[in-house]
Amino acid sequence: MSIIINNMMKKLNMFIAVLLFSILAVKPVFAEVYSYDKDSTVIGIVKTHKVNGAESLIETARKFNLGYNEIVDANPSLDPFLPGNASNVNLPTMWILPDIAQHEGIVVNLSEMRLYYFFNQKGSSLVRTFPIGIGDDGNDTPVGNFKIIEKIVKPSWHVPQSIKKERPELPAVVPPGPNNPLGSHALRLSLGSYLIHGTNRPWAVGRKVTHGCLRLYPEDIPKLFDMVPSGTKVTIVRQPVKIGVKDKKVYIEVHRDENEKDGGYFRTAVELLSKKGLMKMISTEKLYHAVRDKSGVPVEISGLEIELPQKIFAENFLRESKITSFAAIQMPF
Repeated sequence: MSIIINNMMKKLNMFIAVLLFSILAVKPVFAEVYSYDKDSTVIGIVKTHKVNGAESLIETARKFNLGYNEIVDANPSLDPFLPGNASNVNLPTMWILPDIAQHEGIVVNLSEMRLYYFFNQKGSSLVRTFPIGIGDDGNDTPVGNFKIIEKIVKPSWHVPQSIKKERPELPAVVPPGPNNPLGSHALRLSLGSYLIHGTNRPWAVGRKVTHGCLRLYPEDIPKLFDMVPSGTKVTIVRQPVKIGVKDKKVYIEVHRDENEKDGGYFRTAVELLSKKGLMKMISTEKLYHAVRDKSGVPVEISGLEIELPQKIFAENFLRESKITSFAAIQMPF
């Protein structure tokens, strides 16, 4: 009986948190503009926030322009709906830029559910970044290279047949307004019916809930819409592991991704470090703990030059098709 009551209370708390999140006035922190270059690919800084009253992590995430996934992964010890008054919340407002050949236009990393917009201004390389909601299992957002082919203000939602089958009560077209899931603005991609758009369900940002489109907070989509011209390049990748440098220090950022096997995280990390010529600058012990924790926050893994046993481990690791639990235990720290 107590288990049933506890489950009912959790559902009630979730419902209340979502309801408050939707109707209360939220004062979000405006997305900042960051500069970067090839020797500085880590932007922002990690901050902390003290919970005010019954504030949920969902509300805190929106206030600081974070997605649900980011704030939950960065605070595994806190209840997302009732973290507790005066609790200290880690704000993962620090990111490693996605690893692509050229930072240009919009880059989306599905693994971290975050969008980056790269642009130049007065000779400086700049970037702004926003949390997003992405496609659910079976409706995965596709990876690849696309471009913006249309910009729409107050879009109407032409309900796809696949959704009509799930929800036959929906009309053929949902007009602009509070019941329109596309929100106030939309950017159409050069790939069928896929859009980057707003939402009337802000709690869904940082979750896999869409039929493939990318959702931004209602307050974020107008900013991106105004900055991005038609024809802008859009690159969608899946990178659960990212490596970056800042102030001559090496960082790793690891995100939980259902498409990645446990051994794949280690393999990817070692391959990226080797590719960038950074293996001699890192501590394999720090690397192991960062990959194990998968906090979604950049972690410094700089250390002394790798000793011979660690070099041997790295070389053997790259030759193996996957890492085993025995190999992990035998890591020479």
